[in-house]
Amino acid sequence: MKIEQIYTPCLAQGAYYIESEGEAAIVDPLRESRPYLNKAAKEKVKIKYIFETHFHADFVSGHVDLALKTGATIIFGPGAKTAYDIYEAKDEEIFNLGDIKIKVLHTPGHTMESSTYLVFDEDGKEHAIFSGDTLFIGGVGRPDLVQKGNITQNDLAGYLFDSLREKVMTLPDDIIVYPAHGAGSACGKNLSKETKDILGNQKKTNYALRADMTKEEFIHEVTDGMLPPPQYFARNVAMNKSAVMGVDEVLERGNVPLDVETFEAMANNEEALILDCRKPGDFALGHIPNAVFIGIDGGFAPWVGTLIPQRQQPLIFIADNGREEEVVTRLSRVGFDNTLGYLKGAFDTWRKAGKAIEVVKSITAFEFADIYEREELNVLDVRKQSEYEVRHVENAQNFPLSYIRENTGRITREKQYYIHCASGYRSMIAASILKSEGFHHLINVAGGFKAIVETGTPTVSETEPK
Repeated sequence: MKIEQIYTPCLAQGAYYIESEGEAAIVDPLRESRPYLNKAAKEKVKIKYIFETHFHADFVSGHVDLALKTGATIIFGPGAKTAYDIYEAKDEEIFNLGDIKIKVLHTPGHTMESSTYLVFDEDGKEHAIFSGDTLFIGGVGRPDLVQKGNITQNDLAGYLFDSLREKVMTLPDDIIVYPAHGAGSACGKNLSKETKDILGNQKKTNYALRADMTKEEFIHEVTDGMLPPPQYFARNVAMNKSAVMGVDEVLERGNVPLDVETFEAMANNEEALILDCRKPGDFALGHIPNAVFIGIDGGFAPWVGTLIPQRQQPLIFIADNGREEEVVTRLSRVGFDNTLGYLKGAFDTWRKAGKAIEVVKSITAFEFADIYEREELNVLDVRKQSEYEVRHVENAQNFPLSYIRENTGRITREKQYYIHCASGYRSMIAASILKSEGFHHLINVAGGFKAIVETGTPTVSETEPK
C-alpha cells in the first residue's frame, strides 16, 4: 500500500493518492487532472475510485474531468445529490482497492454529506482516515456553510459533535489522520501548520476533541468568533454539484497572448478586470491604471475568490513571462473560468508602448517611524482583526483586507493613508483596490508590521491585561 499527500499551499489543501496492487484511488482532487494521470501512468496503475469527502466550498474539484478520462467511479457519502453520475455510498460500506479496503464513515456536521474514509491495510488493520473537513489537525470544520430550512449552524455543530465522538474518536489512537486542509484555510479555525498527525495526539491537543467536553460547550467553542465565509464559497459548492468544464478547456480559452491594443480594448470595451499577478514591488514601481494586484506568489487563489466580485467577471491579466498557464490554472481552482488572456511580453510591453502608468508610493518602516514620531498619521492596518488585536501600531485603524470593498465608506478620498499588513503582500492588494475605487492618497509601508516593530514605533495590544 502507498499513500501520498499532494499538498497545495496556496489553498492549504491536501489531496491524496492511494495505491495497492495495480489500483489507485484519489481523494479530494484539485481541478486539474494531469498530476493524477501522470502519477498513475508512472506507477502503471489504474485509477479505480475518486473519493470526495464532501462538496468543497473553497475550491473546485476535478473529479468529473478525472472520471471522464479514467473511467473511475466518483464516490460521495450519503445524501449527496449531483448533476452528474456518482455512486452514493452507504454508511459503513466497504470498497476494495487492490489488497486494501476503504470504509465509508458518514460524519455529518461540516456538511450533511460529509464522510470520513477509513483505510484498512493488507493485514486488515485500521491504518488511516481521510477526514476531509470533519477533523483537521488542531481544529474541526466550520458548521455554517450549508444551513437549509430549519437546520441552523448550531444544529450542524451538534451533528459534528456526534460524528466525532461516535465515528472518529472511537478509532485506535495510532491511526493516521489525513485532513483536507491545514493552516490558512477558511474552512475552520485553529488549524495547525502540520498536515497530518496520529489520532491519539489529536485527542490530547485538539480543542474540539476534549474528552470532558459537553455538546453545548462544543457548539459554543466551534462557532465562537467564526467570521463569515468568503463570498466565493457558495459558488464553488454549486460548481462542485454540477459538471463544470475541465481545466484543458479553461486553459484553451484563457491562456491566450494579447497585444497591447487588444488588451486595452478588452479592458475598455468588454469591461474586463485587469489582474496584475507580479511581485508587490514590481506593481508599486509601475502598473496599468485601475489594475488590481494579487500576486501569484502569495495566497493567490483564495484572495481572488474573496476580492474579485463575480465569477463571470471577464479577466485579463499580467504575469511574469512563463507563468501565464499557472495563473489561469490557479484561477480555475476557485471557479474563475472567464479569463480572456494575458498581456504578451508582460508589463514591459505596456511601458514600451507609451501607455499611461501609475505607481504606489512606498516607504520603509524606518521612514514611517520617523514621520510617525513627528506627525499625526492616518494608519490603516489591513491584517485580520485577530492579528490586529494581538498587537498593532498605536492609533492605527483596523481595515481588514477581506472586507475592504464593504468598508470604503469608513475612509475619505481627501485624506492621506499609510497602509500596512504583516509583511507587505496584503497591503499592496489593498492599495490597488483602493486606487481602483478612487483613493489615491496612499502610502504603502514596505515590510509591514514585522518591519515596523523593529523600529520601536509605539504599539499596543487588545488582548494583554491593562
